Amino acid sequence: MTIALFGLGLMGRPMARTLLAAGFNIIGWNRSPLDPSLTEGIPLATTLAEAAQAETLILMLSDSAAVDEMLRRLDPLLQPGQLVIDMGSSDPLHSKAHAARLAERGVGWVDAPVSGGPEGAATGTLAIMVGGTTEDVSRARPILTALGRPTHVGPPGAGHTAKVINQLIVGLTIQAVAEAIVLAEAYGVDPALLRTALAGGFADSKILQIHGARMAERRYVPGGKVTTQLKDLRLAAAMAQAAGIELPHLTDTIARYEILVERGLGELDHSALHMLLSE
Repeated sequence: MTIALFGLGLMGRPMARTLLAAGFNIIGWNRSPLDPSLTEGIPLATTLAEAAQAETLILMLSDSAAVDEMLRRLDPLLQPGQLVIDMGSSDPLHSKAHAARLAERGVGWVDAPVSGGPEGAATGTLAIMVGGTTEDVSRARPILTALGRPTHVGPPGAGHTAKVINQLIVGLTIQAVAEAIVLAEAYGVDPALLRTALAGGFADSKILQIHGARMAERRYVPGGKVTTQLKDLRLAAAMAQAAGIELPHLTDTIARYEILVERGLGELDHSALHMLLSE
């Protein structure tokens, strides 16, 4: 099986290396030039047309607009029998539309967004939420299993729906952890000792341990960017509005991430919410 991975960013690079280590024949493609040191060890396609010849095309792009644009460029190059796997965070409605359009041409579609960050991508331990037909998901499963733990949650679009819900939980939990760290700091409690004390209890979480450390150290190197988190939370808000559901904590968290972006801090890790609450 030949695989082309489109999007060699914070997630795409470790995913490509994990697939290479698992024995897959993979080449990478990025829309803009990258420092060669970032892609060391990853075979690169010299042209988009070369990458588009792969049997399976993985899209690891920033948002729905980027996916739409990439598919627009790939459309003239796609052939029946190929499989497209969108592993970024996108609008579920876009996924459904792409799946239906590609199916008419004999091209498979799976939306398989991930959670676990670059660390999970590097270790093959990502949580993967999968939407697609049974046939297409079966074709994608060996690749997804090499990257982590795939769960088929429904038809096309269901994977991206689950990812939006994942990001809702992540965003609100980051705010809760940031508030807790700020309160601990105000009362002179060492956040590192606090994380140790809470480990294994009901308040424990990966966000407390990983993002809590970033907050305590005021080290906001992404991870996941503020802009990406805001994009996903806005998707959740749109879905809630369409369903007639009020999610008050989501509204509050969106407003705080918007402040960070307005201040030019959108490229920081999403744990930078702590910075805002510390003021």
